[in-house]
Amino acid sequence: MSITRASGSPSPRASRTDDRGALSEFLRARRALASSTAAGFPSDRSRRVPGLRRDEVALLAGVSTDYYTHLEQGRERNPSPKVLTALAAALQLEDEARTHLLQFGVEPLPRAPLTERVEPDLVGLLNRLTEIPALIIGPSQDVLAANTLASALYSGFERFDNLIRMIFLDPFAKQFFDDWDWAAEVAVKNLRSSSASHPYHPRVTHLVGETSRRSTTFSRLWSRYELQPRARDTKTFHHPQVGELRLSHESMAITSAPGQTMSAYMAEQGSDSALRLRLLVKATPTRVEPCAQAQPENGEAAGSE
Repeated sequence: MSITRASGSPSPRASRTDDRGALSEFLRARRALASSTAAGFPSDRSRRVPGLRRDEVALLAGVSTDYYTHLEQGRERNPSPKVLTALAAALQLEDEARTHLLQFGVEPLPRAPLTERVEPDLVGLLNRLTEIPALIIGPSQDVLAANTLASALYSGFERFDNLIRMIFLDPFAKQFFDDWDWAAEVAVKNLRSSSASHPYHPRVTHLVGETSRRSTTFSRLWSRYELQPRARDTKTFHHPQVGELRLSHESMAITSAPGQTMSAYMAEQGSDSALRLRLLVKATPTRVEPCAQAQPENGEAAGSE
């Protein structure tokens, strides 16, 4: 069984127009995060802007202030790879953000439709993972499929449909995550990374717009334009039935379905969390079904900040 959500992609011309807007947004956000001290400028309490000024970025990148200003305003349309490389250094970008910036210098190809389809073989694989929570996540952080143990892990949420909506708009999230602030920051960085190839897809824009309207924390984190793909880490959850669960998390890209990842959670052998996870296993059936995908709606009952 599988779920398919396919949408048309914009034309190359529309993509280039959208990319110019995204480049402007990216430059403004990351300039505000850059450290003036790390760039070699003296500390000055009279600075009226966070991070670097436009003329400072231009100086560091070896371009004129007018040219850089035009880039931020979307008036310069064709920055060269050399200029983008210099800007990446000036803005002190980490590897993921640097790669993202350099992509603005490449003529966009027609984007493939964003198809959120879970293949039957992957559903079968989830079925076989009876002792660890596992789920498949789409580019918009929609939960496309999950085994029943993953559903049990997230059973305290009103809906198990989209990780961003759950973290920012469901009040239970602040009880569930041991460090909600960290979970929220990681989730937004990952959404930036996972949706980078389709930033103007209707699903992405709807999710970002709705969540920004209802969560000031999400809006603030989203405006920082930080990218970080989902990776290996350790998470601590407070489950309403079995208590504290400290689980290692592994994320794996699904190469046959670009943009999709499989997330799996495992407890350290012999730990209290392993015992509690086994208790959750015993209380959970073993059949898995793809999750129905629901978009946030205006006026829904979930809480907001």
